[in-house]
Amino acid sequence: MDISNIKADKVNTTYGFKIGQENAPVKVIEFINLRCPFCKKWYFDSKDVLNEYVHEGKIQRIIKLFDKEKPSLKKGNVVHHHLDYKDPEEALIEIDYFLTHQDEWGYLGDLEQVAEYVTEKRGLTHQPNEIEINGIINEANEANVVLVPSVFIGDNIFDEHITPVELKSLIDLEVAKNKN
Repeated sequence: MDISNIKADKVNTTYGFKIGQENAPVKVIEFINLRCPFCKKWYFDSKDVLNEYVHEGKIQRIIKLFDKEKPSLKKGNVVHHHLDYKDPEEALIEIDYFLTHQDEWGYLGDLEQVAEYVTEKRGLTHQPNEIEINGIINEANEANVVLVPSVFIGDNIFDEHITPVELKSLIDLEVAKNKN
């Protein structure tokens, strides 16, 4: 992942699904698209570690569903518009479901079929998420975040190529830094 053009100081905690305590010492900011297979890898490879640290109050996850114009990711955009930003815990359950079943809905013929799938399988309706979604897009543009997943922990920026052991070590270092 080429991070040389990313302006990490433009990445913030304003928009996204906030999982965990607001006062957690470390923020894990994740730009993902639910149709991206690399985002699926990141999500499931990091899930146990992140859940443990959220539960311990050491991190807050901020999941930014990033609408992308790339044709292969547009179906993810449809799903993003059906998740309720007012209920992040429920949204996390839905994110888990849609990433788990990515091969099922991701190969549907068109965007309308994806919207029908979301409604029929999960009972979700289109949400008025424009403020959140546009905020995430604008933030990504200002920060030059173009790839998904792009994950930020402190000064560290990475993609799905991090092991759970490396992730734990990185979070532990950030927690220790923020205790001082």
